[in-house]
Amino acid sequence: MAIESRRGAGGLATTFAYMAVTASGSRRFGIRRARDRRDLAAHLRSRRLVPIRAWSLPSWVGGESDLSLKDQAEIHFQLAQLLSRGVPLVEALDVTASSVTTASRPRVERLRDLVASGSSFSEACRSVGSFDEVTVAVYRAAERTGELAGAARQLATSARRQLAISGKAVTLLIYPAIVMTISLAVSVFMLMVIVPRIASSLASNNSQLPGVTVFLWRTGDLMRENMGWLAMGVLAAAALATACRRSLAAAALRLMRRLPMVKGVVLAQESTRFFTVMAAMSRSGVTLADSLGVAVGALGHPTLKGQITRLRTRLIEGGVLRNLIQDVDAFPVATRRLMIAAERSGDLQSAFDTLAQDMAEEVERRSTRLLAALDPILIVFMFLMIGSLLMSVMIPLMNMTASAVA
Repeated sequence: MAIESRRGAGGLATTFAYMAVTASGSRRFGIRRARDRRDLAAHLRSRRLVPIRAWSLPSWVGGESDLSLKDQAEIHFQLAQLLSRGVPLVEALDVTASSVTTASRPRVERLRDLVASGSSFSEACRSVGSFDEVTVAVYRAAERTGELAGAARQLATSARRQLAISGKAVTLLIYPAIVMTISLAVSVFMLMVIVPRIASSLASNNSQLPGVTVFLWRTGDLMRENMGWLAMGVLAAAALATACRRSLAAAALRLMRRLPMVKGVVLAQESTRFFTVMAAMSRSGVTLADSLGVAVGALGHPTLKGQITRLRTRLIEGGVLRNLIQDVDAFPVATRRLMIAAERSGDLQSAFDTLAQDMAEEVERRSTRLLAALDPILIVFMFLMIGSLLMSVMIPLMNMTASAVA
């Protein structure tokens, strides 16, 4: 069974299961995404297949995975290299299809087919649905100016910056997650195995056990006796967390924006994304107001997004950037002064590039400091989890030893 995909420029694609007949009379079954049944039949006929029946399927059946940021960076980079050397766009896309992962190759091939059939590259990117609005807007502006290679180079730089920032964010999340997971596993093992054995041994010697030790002893016994229910509860919690992962991620992000040491890293990441988008848009000849409109859509920080939205509204109403930028206090004073100087000299494009690089370095510095600060915090966390269990058995042992000596 072949699994194929197609997304037309005129609307969202639907997943169909189809049965068709080949020229030799044999039947062929497959799954394909198309705008409607007519679009599906047209494509099957183009492949010398006669459609017999088609069934629409739920949207989650036969869906494609998102185009990864790494593949997007590779696509932009290959296009920049090939187009700058005079390679036609269709041939450049054909070469690019061989440089991405197997999962992303069909999307690049559809890009090539759409461009070969007469669609503009920006429209093809929008139709395939693998690129965000920033990418589509940059390529649309580049088509008007004839600087498609330059736009691809700028987008490749932007994607690589985002990859670096994403890698740093993953590092910040993985490190404490690993430490906390190990601490939790050791604590559960001690609670279910070590503490009950030592506590029961002390109790058999008529030793007086503290209330905390008795509580942990009974808790460990209860967990061990209901191991099946405990495993089912863990699986149910994992399933619930998976189902609500978007809500949990949003809640975690809101919390991170309020934590004293983390909120600076989050703001620096958002600022890097903003200036990277602005650099890509301005290089492609997009007006400042339109660039701000696209860049706002790439922001998730509520304070920064609100201030940039107000700046754009006032700019459209006739305001001057050098006066309005002072109200965006989410940016450091040095950043605002650099933008004012760049606006006066008419070189905002270079300023956006510089600020994007500076903010990426700021993310690196703040992330390094945060990781250094996490070490003692995680040590304290491990002591509270494991040390409390150790103390619950050490205190009775010390009391028993003191009684025996006396």
